[in-house]
Amino acid sequence: MTTLQTQPLNTLWYTRCPVPTGLGISIQKGWLKEKFIEQRIEIKSIRESNSKEVRNSHFNHTLANSVRHGGSIPAIWAYASGQKTKVIGLSWADEVQLLLTRYDSQIKTVEDLKGKRFGLPLNQDAIIDFSRAQAIRGLENALKTVNLKVSDLELVDCLRADILVAQQQNHTEENDASFFSNRNKLSASAEIVALIKGDVDAIFLKGAHAAQIAHDFALHTIIDIGSHPDPILRSNNGTPRTLTVDEDFLSQYPQQAQSIVDAVLQAEQWAHVHADETHRYLAKECNSSEQWVHAAYGADAHLKLNTNFDETSIIALQDLSDFLYRWKFIPAQINVREWLAQDIAIHAQVA
Repeated sequence: MTTLQTQPLNTLWYTRCPVPTGLGISIQKGWLKEKFIEQRIEIKSIRESNSKEVRNSHFNHTLANSVRHGGSIPAIWAYASGQKTKVIGLSWADEVQLLLTRYDSQIKTVEDLKGKRFGLPLNQDAIIDFSRAQAIRGLENALKTVNLKVSDLELVDCLRADILVAQQQNHTEENDASFFSNRNKLSASAEIVALIKGDVDAIFLKGAHAAQIAHDFALHTIIDIGSHPDPILRSNNGTPRTLTVDEDFLSQYPQQAQSIVDAVLQAEQWAHVHADETHRYLAKECNSSEQWVHAAYGADAHLKLNTNFDETSIIALQDLSDFLYRWKFIPAQINVREWLAQDIAIHAQVA
C-alpha cells in the first residue's frame, strides 16, 4: 500500500444511514472528531451539506476523502458502476424484515402469497432504488422458505417520485436528523397507502420504521425473514452493512483510514458495556424511539455493533451482490473479496 501524499488532508467527509452503526455512535460521542483534531483535519457531514452533489455522495460515493457506513446496496451499486472504493469493515445487526398484510386479510402464511399482489416501491429518479431492491430481496428470500418464486406473485409498482420531490424541497429548512426522519416516514408511504386501500395484498418493510408501522396500522406479519436461522436468507441491505472509503483516500492516507476504523471499534466496544445509553443513541440514529429500536433490533442491540470481516458477512455480501446483478440493479458482477481491504481492518481488530 503506497503512502505517497500529493497534499495534506484538510477535510474528511462522513456519512452514515439512519440505522445502528459504530460510526454513528462515534460521531455522536465526538470520538471521530477527536481522532483528527490534533492533525487539524476538519470533519464534515455529507448529509448536512448544502450541495446536492455532495449529498448525492451518500449514495454514489463520488466525493474524495470520504467514509460511509450504512446500507450495502448503494455501496455495491457504486462499486459495480466503476467507483473506486474499498470496504474497510463489515457490520451485521439483525433487524426485523417484515412481509406485511392487512389485519383482515386471508393471507396468513408465506404459502398464501401465491398469486397475490405484492406492492413494490418504485422511485425512477433515485440514483439507486435501494428500497425496491431490498423489498424484492426480502420477498425472494421469504419465498425460498416455501419453494415459491417471485414470479408466482403479481408485482405492483408503488410510485414514490412525488414524495421524494417534496422531501428535497423541504431539505433546506430542516436539519440532518429531521430530514432523514421525514424521509424514512414518507418514503414508504406509497406502498403503505396501497396496502391500506387494498390496491396490493402485501408489502415489505424493515427496521424500526417497520416495527412501528406494523403496530400503528395493526398489520399482520406474514413472516419476519430477519429472524430466520439461515444468515443468507437474512442478508439484505442492512445485513451486512459496509464501512467504505474511496480507494485513493485509503492509499494516500492509510493512517487516517486506520483512525476511522479505530473510532468505529472504540464506539462499539463502549456500546457493549453501556446498554441503556447505547439504546438512546441508537434511537436517535434511527430517528425513532427506544421502544421501536428494541422491537426492531432486540434488547441486545448494543451487543450487535461489531465491525470486522466475519466470513459469514463476506459470503452474504457476495450473495446480495449476485442478487442485485441478477435483478439488474447493478451493471456488472463484482467479486466482493477483491473489494475488501482486510489488512487495515484486521490490524484494527487487535489494536
